[in-house]
Amino acid sequence: MRTTGNTIFMTGGTSGIGLELARRFRDLGNTVIISGRRQDLLDKIAAEDGIEGIALDVADPDSIAAAFAQVTSKHDVNVLVTMAGIMQPEDLRDPGHLPTAEQTIEINLLGTIRAVATFTPYLLKQSDPVILTVSSGLASVPLSITPTYSATKAAIHSYTQSLRIQLADTGIQVIEVVPPAVRTTLMNQENDERSMPLDEYLDETMTLLQQQPDADEILVDRVRILRDAERENRYDQVIGLLNSVG
Repeated sequence: MRTTGNTIFMTGGTSGIGLELARRFRDLGNTVIISGRRQDLLDKIAAEDGIEGIALDVADPDSIAAAFAQVTSKHDVNVLVTMAGIMQPEDLRDPGHLPTAEQTIEINLLGTIRAVATFTPYLLKQSDPVILTVSSGLASVPLSITPTYSATKAAIHSYTQSLRIQLADTGIQVIEVVPPAVRTTLMNQENDERSMPLDEYLDETMTLLQQQPDADEILVDRVRILRDAERENRYDQVIGLLNSVG
């Protein structure tokens, strides 16, 4: 992936990693369009950061179709970033967790699949097309208090691998971005010293994108303890440490 001169559409991007990634891409000379459910927040970001926003609810297929029509009528998008997602705790002993699980699957997994399905035929006609999916270190080692989130990220990892293989002869580059725990408002981690500072995460991520333009995965050092746990025969140790109390 080239890191300048793109027109990038991002599902999500109004906070946390998504917003900071949008800013970093903008600063490198890309046109970036973010999306989200809250028009007031999109307007605020447009006024303060100069980043265009489009209303989008990835849980609604009609909203995805409308956002696609809107953004492609104004811009020659060549990069899709599927950033939108939620992370909620669940108690699997309580059947009341089911609505949370269903919403998480709808947004994290189906939202990704629907966005990719909508944009792929269009991207096939573009120059230097790229799809960036966003999984997590928890795709490899689950956090037990967020079981469906972890499961959706594992599914996105698998889906991205299949997508890459199916699109291998099309010219569309498929990249999986794999964050560790990062200090954002997701799960109230903004002050968690065990999580990676947001600026440090984006610094390393952008460096990897620039230094490895043909990369299939963007793996910062902090996420490798999770991603490499099974391969290095450390899975039992890592899942125990990740899910230890206190």
